[in-house]
Amino acid sequence: MTQSVSVAIPTLNAAGRIGALLEKLEKQTVSPLEILVIDSSSEDGTADEVKKFPDVKLKVIDRKNFNHGLTRHDALMEASGDLVCFLTDDAVPANENFIANLIKPLEDEQVGMSYGRQLPRHDARLFERIVREKSYSKESNVRSKEDIPKYGIKTFNATDVCSCYRRSAYLECGGFGKVNTNEDMLMAAKLIYGGYKVAYVADAEVIHSHNFTFKQQYKRNKQIGYFLEKHAEELGNLSEIGEGKKLVLSVLKELCKTGHMIEVGNFCIDCCARFAGNRAGRKKVRNE
Repeated sequence: MTQSVSVAIPTLNAAGRIGALLEKLEKQTVSPLEILVIDSSSEDGTADEVKKFPDVKLKVIDRKNFNHGLTRHDALMEASGDLVCFLTDDAVPANENFIANLIKPLEDEQVGMSYGRQLPRHDARLFERIVREKSYSKESNVRSKEDIPKYGIKTFNATDVCSCYRRSAYLECGGFGKVNTNEDMLMAAKLIYGGYKVAYVADAEVIHSHNFTFKQQYKRNKQIGYFLEKHAEELGNLSEIGEGKKLVLSVLKELCKTGHMIEVGNFCIDCCARFAGNRAGRKKVRNE
């Protein structure tokens, strides 16, 4: 049975990029039933850009009311598709088969969520490119509760940069709830512990990466550390430290092969910012 697909995109000051994203979505081989943009009162004319696409639904919310979990939950409840895809406003499908590939695993009713592969932008710095390559491999996989002993916390890897949820499974497992980051990982854990599977789809590709400053990286990882500590029980009290070390060592090895020692130094500082932010976020929860 063919399943209908809705697409939801939260936006903030995305006037310079939302048009390209919507054009890509309108050219997909699987046409969305609807596209919903939820804009957090942008100040750069994002809403005006969206209005150039008459078939796209636009909802403007007060910026102070945005929440990574609740705003996406509201969007899913407003959307009418059997499947609901989420994209961030800075992720662009790499080709016209993105949606078709992303929803393919959801033909299996035991798969509650799928997510795609992130390819670095042309301006991504070297270590960011390598991190993306290591984090989003060329090999697809499907994970279930039985995989937790093998993959640990990586069992719950997911990203709402480019994801798709089965509405019925999402609702059955309780939805996102109020959470300021990593709502995708939390939902993946809920689905897996609820008996569903999560699929990583390597050929559902989007162009997406960031060149964060060290300060931005610290701030971002402080939020992640807070999330991991706050939701430790829901994540099975699994640690991310071992997997984090593996990634760092693997990236360092690749960087050293290139001979770009300045990037090696920059990556080391970046890792320090991540670690310090993570610790600060966890400490904040413990002190509450």
